[in-house]
Formats: sequence, C-alpha cells, structure tokens
Amino acid sequence: MAEKVTIIVFSGNLDKALAAFSLAIGAVAMEMKVTIFFTFWGLSVIRKDKKVSRTRGIMRKMLNLLNRGGARRLPLSRLNMGGLGSSMMKKLMEDSKMPSLEEMISMAQKMGVEFVACTTTMGMMGISREDLIPEVGRLAGVATYLGEASEGKINLFI
Repeated sequence: MAEKVTIIVFSGNLDKALAAFSLAIGAVAMEMKVTIFFTFWGLSVIRKDKKVSRTRGIMRKMLNLLNRGGARRLPLSRLNMGGLGSSMMKKLMEDSKMPSLEEMISMAQKMGVEFVACTTTMGMMGISREDLIPEVGRLAGVATYLGEASEGKINLFI
C-alpha cells in the first residue's frame, strides 16, 4: 500500500502554492498517494481566472471582488510590490526552465494528485463549484480531510 501525503493549502500566495505543488509532485513521483485540501485563501489557487463569482450578499460580493482568485493572479507572500514581485518571480522561473504554477497544477492532476476544495469555506465565501478549475476532483469538509490525514504518514500545512 502506498504511503499517503496530505497537504492543506491555506495560503493564496504564489510562493507558498509553488512549494505545495513542488512537494505534491515530488511525493507522487515517489509513488505516494497525495491529496491537497484547499481552504480559505488557498481556494484562490484553484479558482478559475475570471472576474467575479456570482454570489448573494454584499459582503460576499465585496470579498470576491477583492479576492478574484486564479493561479495567474496570486501575489507573493513577501516583496510583492504591487505585483512586480510576482512578475519577477515568474520571469525567473521561466528563465530557469521551471514550470509555471498553472503547468504544475496540470502536471500534478495528471500524475494522480487529488484536489479537494473545502465546502465550508466555499459556502462562507460564496464560491461555487463552477468557480473552480476542472482539476478539482472533490468537494468536501474537514471530516474528509481529517480522515485522509489520519491515514497519512506526512501531513503538511502551507
């Protein structure tokens, strides 16, 4: 039986998302079963790159306007400088022949990494299934994550 790895992606920052996907791809390449659970700002990583979610309530609309999501829009956790830092990081990655976050997401899914979006956070933030990229295989709550994590040898929080 393959060892299990669970990763919680709580952050919507580019550098942290890159770290999560690097670890996931490395683990699945080592024949481990990998599940990534996206919650709170981490849902930005797996949201479609579009304008604003159709949601009810002024607070949810404002939240979605300020946090539109999409892997291409993620800021750096430090030194973002109004988006300049993210642009510089992407250029350095390209120059180093490192795959982009979008490419890593696709690669991870094709390699068998399971993507799970937190239903509780989705409901609170007014995010629907249609707002998520097609690579997301499952919507579930904390009990599902805890079930996966209890079987995992490696559990990471990013």
